Amino acid sequence: MEFEGKVALVTGAGSGIGKATALRLAAGGARVGVLSLATSEVEATTAEIAANGGTALGLTADVADEAAMEAAVAQLASAYGRIDILVANAGINGVWAPIDDLTPQEWDTTIRVNLRGTYLTLHFAVPHLKRSGGGSIVIVSSINGSRTFSTAGATAYSATKAAQVAIAQQLAVELGRQGIRVNAVLPGSIATSIGASTVRRNADSVRFPVEFPEGTIPLSRESTGKSEDVADVIAFLASNAARHVTGMPVYVDGGQSLVR
Repeated sequence: MEFEGKVALVTGAGSGIGKATALRLAAGGARVGVLSLATSEVEATTAEIAANGGTALGLTADVADEAAMEAAVAQLASAYGRIDILVANAGINGVWAPIDDLTPQEWDTTIRVNLRGTYLTLHFAVPHLKRSGGGSIVIVSSINGSRTFSTAGATAYSATKAAQVAIAQQLAVELGRQGIRVNAVLPGSIATSIGASTVRRNADSVRFPVEFPEGTIPLSRESTGKSEDVADVIAFLASNAARHVTGMPVYVDGGQSLVR
């Protein structure tokens, strides 16, 4: 029960990595704010936490909506009196298309959710971590935009993921004196539902032809990672075991980004 007495906020907690993280932190004793855009997903995750003997508060909000995020964070802090752990996970793949095909509106949508959403999550939650005397922030980025640039058409997505790492490292310096650690996890191929909402348009026209004869994930060959693989790393970074770790991009990809 390494998170006994702690309060965590996890965005994008209705499915995939966010849900696995919310379940993992709750299993460790944290009271968890389960935030997602879909009320049905929020209810499902909170119900599963409760069924496992944990404590959770469901929060429905669009991470890019200022008023909604301010209200959601305030609701969590009011319910449990504090926030100690923040996992900024919510995000979208958006549209993957050649840069001259990608529309300004499509670009703005990806930036709005992935970057504005991360900013607003931090903006409203950080004051509560300060009042708690410190804590841990983990931002969920991606191997795209850091080590990997072979995802054809993913310019907007890669830009947001690179920016999230920069945000984590900037804030690790700014918030260190308040006892707040800030790290980023960079997953590779993980079995989640995010791919189902990804729009790919003419991406093959800008794809660089590369073949990997022995597979693309050295540690597991062709097997993609699981959401729980990322959740366990997030839990480590949120725990006291990582008390001297901050400003770090931590790759959770089985070595995938080393060969792509």
